[in-house]
Amino acid sequence: MNDTDLQNLIEEATFDYTMGENDDALSKLARVTETAPQSFEAWHALAEIQFSLRHFDEALHAAQKAHALRNDDLFINTTLSRIWMEKGDKATAEKYGAQAKILGWKDQLKNPEAHQGGVA
Repeated sequence: MNDTDLQNLIEEATFDYTMGENDDALSKLARVTETAPQSFEAWHALAEIQFSLRHFDEALHAAQKAHALRNDDLFINTTLSRIWMEKGDKATAEKYGAQAKILGWKDQLKNPEAHQGGVA
C-alpha cells in the first residue's frame, strides 16, 4: 500500500465515522496502523474516534503512538490532554494542555498573519 492508498483509507475511515459506521472506520484505521505503523495521521484519527466513542484506554494507546511519532504537534497534545482529563488525571492533562498552548504560541510567532484572519 503506497502513501496515497494509506491517505485514502484514512479519509474513508473518517467519512465512515461521520456516517455512523464506527466498526468500518475502526477496521480501516486498524489496517492502516498495521500496514504503516509510522502513520501519524492514522494514529491520531484512531485516537479521536476512540475518544468520541468513549473508549479512553484505546484512545490513549493510539494517541501515545501518534505522540511518539510527532510530539511537537499541537493537536495530538490537545488530544492527550482531553483523554487524560476524561481518565481523571488532571495533572497529566494539564501537562499536555500546557504543551499544546506553547506549541500554539510558537506557531503564532512563526506565522502571525495566519492568526490575524489573513490581514498582513
